[in-house]
Amino acid sequence: MDTYQLKCFIAAAETLHFGRAAQSMDMLPASLGRQIQLLERRLETKLFIRTTRNVSLTEAGAVILEDARTLVEQAESFERKVRGVRKAHSNALKVGAIDSAAVGLVPQLLKFARDELPELEIQLIEQKTIRLLPKLLSGSLDLAFCRPPDVKDPRLVFRTLFYESAVVALPQGHRLANALQIEVSDLRDEPLIVPDRRSRPHSHDLTIKLLLDAGLTARIAQVAEEKQTIVNLVAAGTGLAIVPRWTSKLQVAGVAFVPLSVPEGSSRSKLILSAAWARGARDPSRDAIMQLVDRHLKDLETTA
Repeated sequence: MDTYQLKCFIAAAETLHFGRAAQSMDMLPASLGRQIQLLERRLETKLFIRTTRNVSLTEAGAVILEDARTLVEQAESFERKVRGVRKAHSNALKVGAIDSAAVGLVPQLLKFARDELPELEIQLIEQKTIRLLPKLLSGSLDLAFCRPPDVKDPRLVFRTLFYESAVVALPQGHRLANALQIEVSDLRDEPLIVPDRRSRPHSHDLTIKLLLDAGLTARIAQVAEEKQTIVNLVAAGTGLAIVPRWTSKLQVAGVAFVPLSVPEGSSRSKLILSAAWARGARDPSRDAIMQLVDRHLKDLETTA
């Protein structure tokens, strides 16, 4: 039995809304529908009744829902046991990092680790927060540097490390390119390039909230997913972008990065970087790295 198809079925059954279920699974609604269709074909029975207005479970769908949850839990438990055995025979600490941490914090952290924890092997995986958190729960990651979600899973621990400041990326020929800093009000009527909210909700909301707080409406010229793509679009003259400070390290020709002036003490104008791990999981290597982070936090924040 394909547990991924079962997870899609459970998500749809719990929300009775394919769009919200797909979002929770980090996939398109059409893809989720396809997985459920494959499950229905395998079981040779229909699981949902869908109309233009609502979604409901068939009798068969309602009957198997609890069994589906049990099967998924058993499969996840099996995977955790296998990874636990593998971890017991490996000294490597598996660390996940979002792009911001991978460019700013992690390189300096690895330098400190080589000096102070030379016996510790670290394996780095760079992905978005929405992909890192499930890996913490499954045990395939020991630690992640990421953005804390608005709704936190109680099975995970999140420790705030620091807030990242925002800068404005704009074409070098732009009227504001040589400014010492840019006010949010300066972005009135400017075309903006924003991250896709489904994969980068924190970065997307940063732009929207900053403008809303200033009484402005974002004029979105383009939506893109990767920071490199966003900066390249700025270079091409598509628009301006509000991005984390570390993005200025990309050094794309034709792009200027100017600090963004924001209201004092407004956490809405910054991006939280947190460390996260599975609650209750004992790991001396992870604890050693977090102690290292605590000792050098000011240096790490400066380089981020």
